[in-house]
Amino acid sequence: MAKAKAAAREYPHIEQRRGVREGVPVIAGTGIRVLDVAVRYEVMHMTPEEIMVALPHLTLPQIHAALSYYYAHKVELDKEWKASLKKIERLKQDHPSMLERKLGQIKNLHR
Repeated sequence: MAKAKAAAREYPHIEQRRGVREGVPVIAGTGIRVLDVAVRYEVMHMTPEEIMVALPHLTLPQIHAALSYYYAHKVELDKEWKASLKKIERLKQDHPSMLERKLGQIKNLHR
């Protein structure tokens, strides 16, 4: 509990609660994960201002806090992100979409 309170003081815009998004760090008062902001910044190369346009309910201080938290916990958050990507790939293989199945029959017609 003391660790959570210390983190709350250091990152006042970030919270982790068991009942919110499976306990992953989120921007306080929203369901937006720190990772959602970090991916936009790191992978999609969006600026904080562009992220604010894409997620207009967030403020610039919240976005900067999310990025700060991400860089302070990069190793563990990157592991979490890679694990979720693997899980998504497994789910796609186990449960292909109906559209993918239908398109699979016709998508190569023009090749």
